[in-house]
Order: sequence, then C-alpha cells, then structure tokens
Amino acid sequence: MTMTKLKQRSLLGLKELSKEEIESILDRAAYWEQHPNKVHTAMQGKFAANMFFENSTRTRFSFEVAEKRLGAEVLNFSAAVSSVQKGESIYDTVRTLESMGIDAGVIRLKPIGVLAEIATKIKVPLINAGDGNNEHPTQALLDMYTMRKQFGNLNGLSVSVVGDVQHSRVARSNLWALQKFGAKVRFCAPANMQASDLDVPYVSIDEALKSDVVMMLRVQLERHETGMLNSAESYREQYGLTAERAAKLAEHAIIMHPAPINRNVEIDDELVEHPQSRIFPQMENGVPIRMAVVERALS
Repeated sequence: MTMTKLKQRSLLGLKELSKEEIESILDRAAYWEQHPNKVHTAMQGKFAANMFFENSTRTRFSFEVAEKRLGAEVLNFSAAVSSVQKGESIYDTVRTLESMGIDAGVIRLKPIGVLAEIATKIKVPLINAGDGNNEHPTQALLDMYTMRKQFGNLNGLSVSVVGDVQHSRVARSNLWALQKFGAKVRFCAPANMQASDLDVPYVSIDEALKSDVVMMLRVQLERHETGMLNSAESYREQYGLTAERAAKLAEHAIIMHPAPINRNVEIDDELVEHPQSRIFPQMENGVPIRMAVVERALS
C-alpha cells in the first residue's frame, strides 16, 4: 500500500485532518447509526487488532463492538498480559501482528510520539485510540457527533472544556477539530492544570457555564500525591459541576464528559443522567463513529 493511501486510511489525529475529511467520517457514522441491522458483512474476512498498551475498558469495548458490527474478525491484545512486560518493544509487537496478516490496528499507548513513528514503518492503517496526552481522535469525533446531533451545526457553537487540560488528549483533539468548524472553544482549569502549549482563552467556572456545551474532564485522582490537587472536595468546590452550578446553565445547553466519571468530584452524581446530560448518549455515539473509522481503515 502506498504511503499516501495508508495516510488516507489511518487516523492518527485530528490536528492534521481536514474539515472535509472529518465531516465525511461524521456523515458515515450517521449512516451506520440509522442502519437497521446490528451486524453487517461489510468487513467480512478482514482482521482488526486492538492493541492496548495502556488500560482502557470503554474505548476498547467500543472499538470491539464497532468491528464486530462491521463483520470483521477481532484480535484483542492487552499489554498487561503480554511480552511487552518482558521488554518487547511496542514497535516489535505491532510489527509481529502485521506479519501475521492483520488488515488494520487500533492502538493506545502512553508515550507521546511513538505512534507517529510506528506509523511510518508499518504497512497497515493504524487508528489512534489515545496516545499519551497528545490526541484521542475518536473521542473528539464522537463528541462532535453528539454536538452536531444536538445543535445541527458546529459553527458558532461555544464549548467550554473544564478540568485538567494540561494532561488531556481529549481537550486537544476537541480543540483542534472544533476550531476547523468555527466553534468557539474556551478552557477552564486551575493554574497548575493549564496547558501553556495551547493558544486558548481561559475563563472562570462561572463564565464557562454560559456556554452551549460544558465538557467536564475526568480528574485523575492519582495526581493527588504530586500535590496538583489538594483534595477531591476542594476541586469539586472550585471546579466541579455541582447541582447548584448546573442550575445556572442555559436551557439549551448540554453537559458532556469523556468518562470514566469520578462522581461527586468533577460532576455531581445526580447530574450524570440529568435531562441536559449527554454522557451516556456520547458512549452510544462512539460505536457508529468507530464503525466509520474502522471501515475507512479496512476498505
């Protein structure tokens, strides 16, 4: 396969992807969502490998459901039970699966930059399922799909992303993609969780609540030890979406969250399934989005 063809079928990030290309994925997802059959034969006889070098339950299952609905054969690989623990490099593992004849690989890993490098050496399309705090393209695509379903158009939409922006690949992918569609993105984060590499205005939590979309990011409680967070309670008090704050949202506004959710930290328990919340619909939308992305890779 030529490098150009490979590039067109891989999905390494949204920063480099054109608005038209993103739109075609969203449109194709809408096609799959409307499709009455649960399982198709579109990708019968094709092999997709899910290679997760970093833990993930929802993303992996979402990809697996998408692949199986397309009729593909699925191989699941998780680093926790693999030879990567014994020192085999990530590249060697991907190369091994490529040698066995997979048609596409879905990959999640911690180190930044490794995926882009592997992609230049591997001859099958790769889909980024999250790399370090760089990008998480399918999450941003399903977020945009959710917003588009709600508002019909992304142009002029105000989106506030609240939380640990510095470590968030979700914030980055959403920012880069939404800007291409003319959405107004703003961040809200404690000083020690802001990303200096991104040129985005930071607003207060009260200002963030005035947006059409309020996207809460998961707070990684494991960062407590490093002193980034004094306590879950104080984070909730200053930056959490509490019931009291949610009452200030405009009637048309929606609440989003990439999940997993720390209930009663970044968002109050009672708001997770609030009428304005789209948290579970987001997960639902992840399947048609990933069907569109996997189909693009395997076609």
